Amino acid sequence: MAKIRISEMSWVEIRNSLDRGFDKVVFAVGSNEQHGPHLPTNTDSLIGDALANKVAVKLGNTLQAPSINVGCSEHHMVLPGTISLKPETLKSLIRDYCVSLARHGFKNIVILPTHGGNFKAVQEVVDELRQSLKDANLIAYTDLNGLLKMLVEFSSKYGILADESGAHAGESETSLVLAIRKDLVDMERAEVGFLGSIDDKLDLIWSQGIKAVTKNGVLGDPLKAKAEYGKEYLELWAEKMAAFVRKQLGT
Repeated sequence: MAKIRISEMSWVEIRNSLDRGFDKVVFAVGSNEQHGPHLPTNTDSLIGDALANKVAVKLGNTLQAPSINVGCSEHHMVLPGTISLKPETLKSLIRDYCVSLARHGFKNIVILPTHGGNFKAVQEVVDELRQSLKDANLIAYTDLNGLLKMLVEFSSKYGILADESGAHAGESETSLVLAIRKDLVDMERAEVGFLGSIDDKLDLIWSQGIKAVTKNGVLGDPLKAKAEYGKEYLELWAEKMAAFVRKQLGT
């Protein structure tokens, strides 16, 4: 298959792709933050990059721009390794990304946040860009609750409960990273984190940090994770995102 990652292509290859009708480009907005004692800090970025690549392939005539690998992670700063951007910094990065891509001729720019702390900033900057950027159509999936429900739905097929699937470093994310980069997962250190609904815990997490709810930084049960689950989750997630984009494009 021809290359679609613009970071691996020459400018000539990118220009030729644009000339052949590759008018769509997709990129993920991940993070570098703690993901429990067993997952790497680039978990959200690993997942985002793999997701964006699959979505680009499914859409066709689409290239993949480099992922933004640092996000808004202040609530994880209580554990080492986390690097957090201020919302305005992230918005500036996304703004410059989109303006650059539009100047090169991409008519449709798809943004896929894969870290919960990024969703609000992504929505805000996309709303701004839709008013100021006239040369490109901005498409972003910013329904965080919808994404969490989606991941729980995937896990439920294997009898995994919602609180076990988890919202952070639980079964679903662990399964995904096992499928993408198993060598970066230390299952010997995996341990159960907070189990239960986080609906009434979110304000506490945002204001006091993740350790106010879970000492090990885990929301869910990573012990139930399997690589084969993660491979299926990624495929299903990518198909749903591709369908979302097609709907926005009216195709």
